[in-house]
Amino acid sequence: MNESTNQFYLDRQNQTESNARTYPRKFPIAIKEAKGSYLIDVEGNTYLDFLCGAGTLALGHNDDEVNQAMVNLLTNNFPLHTLDLTTPIKDTFVQTLFNLLPEELKNNGKIQFCSPSGTDAVDAAIKLCKTATGRSSIIAFSGGYHGMGHGALALTGNLNAKSQVNGLMPDVHFFPYPYSYRCPFGLGGEAGIDAACAVFERTLKDPESGITKPAAVILETIQGEGGVVPAPIKFLQTVRRVTKELDIPMIVDEIQCGIGRSGKFFAFEYADIVPDIILASKAIGGSQPMSVVIYHKDLDAWQPGAHAGTFRGNQLAMAAGTVVMKRVSKPEFLAEVIEKGKMIEDHMTKLMQEVSIIGDVRSKGLMLGIEFVDPLGQKDQLGSLPQSGVIAAKVQKECFNNRLIMEKGGRYGSVMRCLCALNVTKDEVKLMLDIAEKAIRKVDADVNSHR
Repeated sequence: MNESTNQFYLDRQNQTESNARTYPRKFPIAIKEAKGSYLIDVEGNTYLDFLCGAGTLALGHNDDEVNQAMVNLLTNNFPLHTLDLTTPIKDTFVQTLFNLLPEELKNNGKIQFCSPSGTDAVDAAIKLCKTATGRSSIIAFSGGYHGMGHGALALTGNLNAKSQVNGLMPDVHFFPYPYSYRCPFGLGGEAGIDAACAVFERTLKDPESGITKPAAVILETIQGEGGVVPAPIKFLQTVRRVTKELDIPMIVDEIQCGIGRSGKFFAFEYADIVPDIILASKAIGGSQPMSVVIYHKDLDAWQPGAHAGTFRGNQLAMAAGTVVMKRVSKPEFLAEVIEKGKMIEDHMTKLMQEVSIIGDVRSKGLMLGIEFVDPLGQKDQLGSLPQSGVIAAKVQKECFNNRLIMEKGGRYGSVMRCLCALNVTKDEVKLMLDIAEKAIRKVDADVNSHR
């Protein structure tokens, strides 16, 4: 087999890599080069990348400033691996991050560096809350995604992965998450939001609820893998008020939606709340593995050695992450994130009126979801057509065939998601919209030809 073909590497990967691999099944390429918003495979084909490491690459592939920060470490004998020993590089990272926190946490915050993935931050936060409160139960939300570790998976809504693993972390209780287009209460709009707020508050305050006082409440401010579902401001404010009243730590998982993705540095800022704990990973490492838990000092109850991780001292990630935070946090940068996100949302909302296979378009900044539906299906009580992962997969494949990479998520895999570089250019946005629209119109025509 010719080593200059994608198939050569895909066959080798198939022979040696776990069956759990996913992305190569949808994007069958071997990547040779990457720069900005573009990938080049070993056959010389160029792809517009609107996945960017599931949102990890906030400044795209091989950003010059990010790379230079890492090169400086590599060429000047700086330490690369320090466990939890401090360094000037680490101190700069921490101070940069803390200066971007709400005042309450900036002045009273602690940080725990974890092992590299977001899952590790989730597990650490749960461990911290159980230690600090002495309680055992955790409240999570339907549609939430918090990782694939044994503890994090127990907090995740999606049943596909959970159904294959017995004995996950016990005492996790799931509450409905507001989702207007597919309201869990069958109400939609403000009525659905009010119902979600009421169920959360009344259940936690009900002495007959059957749920013991939890060690923590964990939620994503924008559900990512769950289909890009932003939490309404009223709901976030209710959760924050109730958890404060009942002395329950509130954990916000900003692993995917944080670090500028939403148009704010943290997505919870839209609700003007301050959580007890913030989880950050993906983009905060500037393309390198990094996860952190930021929390109020009152929760700092664990003893030395109570939580560790060999790779919590990744200096490359700290140097690169500092560059990303400084760039992304600038008001003019965040304003452009909102502007470019609005370009995509407006275009797709208009297209939704002209085709039959788009049911809903949702976005915050450059975190956008397009929910595909079966136009031949039966509408529910809210008038929403059934989700169609089959149609979403056809659109995804058509986009890929035209050199655009976008990932799916949501219920039944029905939501195409935008997780592009935050510094994507407007021309690149226009190119994405052109390719995506042609793909959607083609699939729409194919679907309707079978009516």
